[in-house]
Amino acid sequence: MEEVAYANKRQMSTDRDLETHSIKQAASLRGSCLVVLRGSVETWRTPCVRARRGALTMSRFDMKEFGEAGPFLRKTDLELLAAQTLAFDGKKRAWINDEKEAYIEIEIKELSGDKVVVETKDGKTLTVKDSDIQQMNPPKYDMIEDMAMLTHLNEASVLNNLRRRYASWMIYTYSGLFCVTVNPYKWLPVYTAPVVAVYKGKRRSESPPHIYAIADNAYNDMLRNRENQSMLITGESGAGKTVNTKRVIQYFAIVAALGETTAKKGQGPATKTGGTLEDQIIEANPAMEAFGNAKTLRNDNSSRFGKFIRIHFGPTGKLASADIDICMFNNVGMVKTSFTVSVVQVICLFICFRSSGKIQSDFSAAGERSYHIYYQIMSQKKPELLDMLLVSSNPYDYHFCSQGVTTVENMDDGQELLATDHAMDILGFLPDEKYGCYKIVGAIMHFGNMKFKQKQREEQAEADGTESADKASYLMGVSSADLIKGLLHPRVKVGNEYVVKGQNVEQVTYAVGALAKATYDRMFKWLVGRINRTLYTSLPRQFFIGVLDIAGFEIFDLNSFEQLCINFTNEKLQQFFNHHMFILEQEEYKREGIEWTFIDFGLDLQACIDLIEKPLGIMSILEEECMFPKATDSSFKAKLYDNHIGKSPNFQKPRPDKKRKYEAHFELVHYAGVVPYNIVGWLDKNKDPLNETVVQCFQKSANKLLASLYEHYVVSDTATGEARSGGKEKRKKAASFQTVSQLHKVRCVEVKGNLNKLMTNLRSTQPHFVRCIIPNETKTPGIMDPFLVLHQLRCNGVLEGIRICRKGFPNRILYAEFKQRYRILNPHAIPDDKFVDSRKAAEKLLGSLDIDHNQYRFGHTKVFFKAGLLGHLEELRDQRLAKCLTMLQAMARGKIMRLELHKMMERKEALMIIQWNIRAFNAVKHWPWMKLFFKIKPLLKSAATEKELASLKEELNKLKEALEKSELKRKELEERQVSLIQEKNDLSLQLQAEQDNLADAEDRCDLLIKTKIQLEAKVKELMERLEDEEEMNANVLAKKRKLEDECAELKKDIDDLEITLAKVEKEKHATENKVKNLIEEMAALDETILKLTKEKKALQEAHQQTLDDLQAEEDKVNSLTKAKTKLEQQVDDLESSLEQEKKIRLDLERVRRKLEG
Repeated sequence: MEEVAYANKRQMSTDRDLETHSIKQAASLRGSCLVVLRGSVETWRTPCVRARRGALTMSRFDMKEFGEAGPFLRKTDLELLAAQTLAFDGKKRAWINDEKEAYIEIEIKELSGDKVVVETKDGKTLTVKDSDIQQMNPPKYDMIEDMAMLTHLNEASVLNNLRRRYASWMIYTYSGLFCVTVNPYKWLPVYTAPVVAVYKGKRRSESPPHIYAIADNAYNDMLRNRENQSMLITGESGAGKTVNTKRVIQYFAIVAALGETTAKKGQGPATKTGGTLEDQIIEANPAMEAFGNAKTLRNDNSSRFGKFIRIHFGPTGKLASADIDICMFNNVGMVKTSFTVSVVQVICLFICFRSSGKIQSDFSAAGERSYHIYYQIMSQKKPELLDMLLVSSNPYDYHFCSQGVTTVENMDDGQELLATDHAMDILGFLPDEKYGCYKIVGAIMHFGNMKFKQKQREEQAEADGTESADKASYLMGVSSADLIKGLLHPRVKVGNEYVVKGQNVEQVTYAVGALAKATYDRMFKWLVGRINRTLYTSLPRQFFIGVLDIAGFEIFDLNSFEQLCINFTNEKLQQFFNHHMFILEQEEYKREGIEWTFIDFGLDLQACIDLIEKPLGIMSILEEECMFPKATDSSFKAKLYDNHIGKSPNFQKPRPDKKRKYEAHFELVHYAGVVPYNIVGWLDKNKDPLNETVVQCFQKSANKLLASLYEHYVVSDTATGEARSGGKEKRKKAASFQTVSQLHKVRCVEVKGNLNKLMTNLRSTQPHFVRCIIPNETKTPGIMDPFLVLHQLRCNGVLEGIRICRKGFPNRILYAEFKQRYRILNPHAIPDDKFVDSRKAAEKLLGSLDIDHNQYRFGHTKVFFKAGLLGHLEELRDQRLAKCLTMLQAMARGKIMRLELHKMMERKEALMIIQWNIRAFNAVKHWPWMKLFFKIKPLLKSAATEKELASLKEELNKLKEALEKSELKRKELEERQVSLIQEKNDLSLQLQAEQDNLADAEDRCDLLIKTKIQLEAKVKELMERLEDEEEMNANVLAKKRKLEDECAELKKDIDDLEITLAKVEKEKHATENKVKNLIEEMAALDETILKLTKEKKALQEAHQQTLDDLQAEEDKVNSLTKAKTKLEQQVDDLESSLEQEKKIRLDLERVRRKLEG
């Protein structure tokens, strides 16, 4: 019945005293408003007080209920009448472009073809093109609450409406199906408790635009549709996302509070941690903001992390629990519940190379500062903290805290510290836990002051004073000597042994920064986990509403990997918005068979998303580069250019800009603009493992919190010891010895993995969008930069969302539900004596009503309505129900009066009977037998009473047993329902993850197929070359045979010479002539041998070239190995044949010497 109570509060109050009594009587009949739908109780607005709607509902201009917030939410009656009485000529009044104001109002004086002569308000006459004219809306649409209702929808009208409302501090405006809010840069009294009470249970059309109205709509959609909901609050940095997120959480905590009864019964965590669940949900924000928010140029309270807050509700719509997922953007990516290091943070990165000068300070921008918690501690609001942490109250005494401004306008750090401390108390932090966090923050402050110097003529650093190290060590509960020794002389594993490695100043400074960053990172993880443990309860959970608040789109002078991750996330969310608002909406029209011409709004961002996350995308190339130890920023840039320049229109070379302070290496075309990125340090930031010697000191720390932060960090020697004990430990060892590239790979994958998980969660919910707009860059209240606002409206798809809301059918309902809910509008249209199909029943019912029949369409399973028509049907239904209930009230009153008359007659008759009996009693009361009866009668009654009491006790016991059985069964069914819902959600998440993995595998498969085709082409080319080589080898063999024949002839000649040697002495003169001839033949042979040598050299070179080619392709084509071996054997044969030739030559030389001798 708690849902009924909430539904009853959705009624509008009335000032008419005449009907008050009727409404109170009708309240007893409100149980009839429960409708059983799909096996669950579904609550609808109680209609019994909506009769005579004009009298019973709050007047449009009766803003008394809003109190002091009224002027900031809606125009008064007088303002509306004044606007309607203004003179207006729609044919002459219009808008044109302007260089200063974006659009200005003009009056058309003359039309001449496609040229128009116009006059501005200041009396200037201009001639413009007819296409440059944008129509103006009548004054009655001035400052309209829903821009979808504008007669003329164009950029000028939307901008003018937002500007006029912002000038009157009406920061919320509906834009079709979603809400647009403009940051006022000041506090407005529109978030008070009376405002929450007014919005509780209202339809969107019944109240002014507000973030509470969107939250209430999501809450009621959850109750009505039994589906999980999500609220996506998006916008650029400084647009007010965090403030609106806090207001949404505040609203849910109020409207769905458990109440005192639940807390007293012990069903909630109120007594466990010192605060009720709703208080803890609200106080989670101050705690996280202190440790995770900082001041930037555009935002004094910029969230340096993104969070997805799930608020779980029970079956009755009451709070059950909550949990927070943190999407952090640090120097290497987005990691769930991790520490953020961006260009505005102080921790570590700006000190990484401060001594070497390789990288400029990341904190070089004036007007920024670090996390709020540092300055809160130094605010002197709690002096005992300064003494405990050994710090002063001057931020300039600490390097990490003095790189920018130290104070924020309109922010009292002292009061914020009290709020943070109070929040941690409400969240149930134990004193050791709370002060442990403070001690770690103080230790990091001292870490930044640690100084080192280089020893003369040595590549070794030494401590330049130990005061800061001593203070940090004291707060961390470790030995100062061990800490300094671990930083200056860490133990490093070389092979199977450990050696002490010397560190120079640059390396030590970088290690200090890495340790500070990692410690803060782990502390923030622990903080969020501790909050989640507090927010968890044993109450049954059925549905949740997720509220997403992420870092807004960022374009700075220096944009690094952190900005790429942030902007990539915003790109995915904008794509989700576009897909949900434009693609899915139109696809449902087609799927339902509604006549619809598909409209391409030109808002597809998939090309930019693929450029970043797909194989051979930016993240993939970065991941690949980190796998190579010799990779540099230049090689990373070269690979990016090779793969994307000229191939992806979203990837561009940086345009020359003299105003740019930092070098840009490439530019990406995002939905919100072109962003130049600097890749310096993208690889270096991810190649620095923690100093394991110092980590081991932390693991043995006396500070229990610090020791627990590094409890699960596996150092090398620990992993080695574990590896010797078994197979599982060996796998741990392998994981612990990951290279830096493998660690970076994990982080890059985690960026995409966490983002895909977030998108899967969002796809499983019904989303509600809130678009936050930043009005100016100077954070000045009341000033709107029209070009800046117009750019955001174009990028966020605001105009396109309004157009599809006006052209399409944003409301739809299943035929069966429509028939059940709206049959009351005309019961005679659907006959009761026979079955009628739900669709035909809906067609008959709508056809019988006096409405515009062009405002709805019939699909295959649903009936679709234009904007506003379903609300009109709801009003007709309320009026019909009110009429029925009024008649019911009249009949009930008549029945009551007739029953009262019957009772009066019965009382009269009873009085007469009583009088007769009294007279008779007086006559016989002194009769002896009557006196005896009076004495016996009580005894008879006592026996009957005891018997009756025994039977009642027996019946009571039976009822108690039945109640216990029913309660057990109910609890069992509720637990079963919750588990099934959880199982369904898990399966949907798993399915989406598998689909994402499948898509990634298909992409990789396509890449492998392309690579295979390329390799096959290379193999074919190599085979052709191999055939050429074989042909050359055949020619060499032929020449070899020819030489062998010549050698055989020479041998024969030598034999002849030996035979004739005996005759030489006799024929000396003839022999000399023959010797001369032989010498000539030897010269010819020498020429032949020289020629063969040259051919051999050429063959060797060809052989060597073949070997080089085969060696280059050896890893890709193993089949060529046999061919290579065959060639080597053939060359060996050639070499052996050449050796034989050499032997023959030597033999000939011997013969010649003999002959000469």
